[in-house]
Formats: sequence, structure tokens, C-alpha cells
Amino acid sequence: MKGRICAFQSLGAVDGPGLRCVIFAQGCPLRCAYCHNPESWEAAGGEERSVSGLTARIERLRPYIAERGGVTLSGGEPLMQPEFAAALFHELKERGYHTSLDSSGACGTRGAEAVLRYTDLVICDLKFTTEEGYSKYCGGSLAPVLEFLALTEAMRIPLWIRQVIVPGINDGEADIPRLREAARRFANLERIELLPFKRLCAVKYERLGIDFPLKDYPECSAERLAELQKVADLR
Repeated sequence: MKGRICAFQSLGAVDGPGLRCVIFAQGCPLRCAYCHNPESWEAAGGEERSVSGLTARIERLRPYIAERGGVTLSGGEPLMQPEFAAALFHELKERGYHTSLDSSGACGTRGAEAVLRYTDLVICDLKFTTEEGYSKYCGGSLAPVLEFLALTEAMRIPLWIRQVIVPGINDGEADIPRLREAARRFANLERIELLPFKRLCAVKYERLGIDFPLKDYPECSAERLAELQKVADLR
């Protein structure tokens, strides 16, 4: 089985528990205004890799990731290649690795169950809590994301929900409480994580000849993010 990937990160510490190998799948149905990886958008881009080839590369990292870490499949949107994702995770579970699926949920439940069967943790980037936000800033819809989250709940897979905070867009007085309430609808929720918007990706847009819609927006400071995280953590 082969699939297309955008990048391979040998060791990462922010995409799931412990030290992890992170594979970035190629292709995404969304066009988020603050996307950090625009090079991952086009399904035909990236490089073709086999499950066996990726597994062999991951095995070389076993001493660092097997005991307390694992492997995260991110993107792009990994569920645009559900057969590939399922085959990769199945092989990794056979070898005893912890698997995390980092998904936007934008593909809904299409092909998701086969992947989730071999998934230990779902990290879902819930971009917005309204259809208006998804339409305006992502070119997508909230509805399939909620369907995907409901499936993770039905399958009892631990869930982390994330959101990138962009000052002036989703850091208002009502935004984080609304995110908190939306996330807590799901009984499998373990945590809510807020991530800061950064403009470091601007150089990627320039190199690709793509306009970066938020190039004039301020970054989210560590202090502001900490304040909002406290609100997200309220019980």
C-alpha cells in the first residue's frame, strides 16, 4: 500500500504524548486562512511512500519513541487517504506503537472507521464552532467535523481538541467558552489545547506564490494564550 506524504518528522514533542515520529500526509480539502502547511494542500503533491518503507524508517526510531511516545499521522488531512492511513496504523499497531490521528475532521466519517480501528488517540483541530467561521476562514463546513467527532465518541477513542487562536478572529470574550462547551459534548474528550497563531509560515506562501490572508494579523502572545487556556480548562 502506498500513499502521498508531505513531510516526515523524526522526533516531535507537540503532536501527542511523549516523543513521536510525525508523518504529514499530502492533500487537504480545507484552505484555512492561517494554515501553517500550504505545501500540503494539493493531493497530487508531496512524495509517494509505501507503508513498508515508512515502517522501516519508523523502526529505526524505536528506541526513542516506542516506550512513552509513538507515531502521529497529521497533514494536510490524513483522512483524504483513508486506505493508506488504515494500512499504516494497522502495521504500527502490530509492532506495538501508540498511534495518534491528527485530523481536521473535514472529511467527516468517510473511510474514518477503518482508520480509527487502529487509532489510540484522536487529535482534532476544531477550527471554529460556527458554520460561518468555517465558511469564511476555512472554505469548509462544521457539520462533517461534528459527525467525525461523534464517531470517535461512539468508538470510545480518547480525544484531544485543539484550536489555533488568531487575535481578532477567535479570541473574543465568547469564543473560548463556546469552544469549551462544544468540546465537552463529547464524553471521550481528554483535553482542550489552544495553539498560538504564528506568521512563520509566511515564507512558505511567498515561495509558493500564494497570498497569505493573515499576513497583517498580530501573532498570539504567550501571555494571552495562557489566559485563554485557563478559560478553556474551566470545569
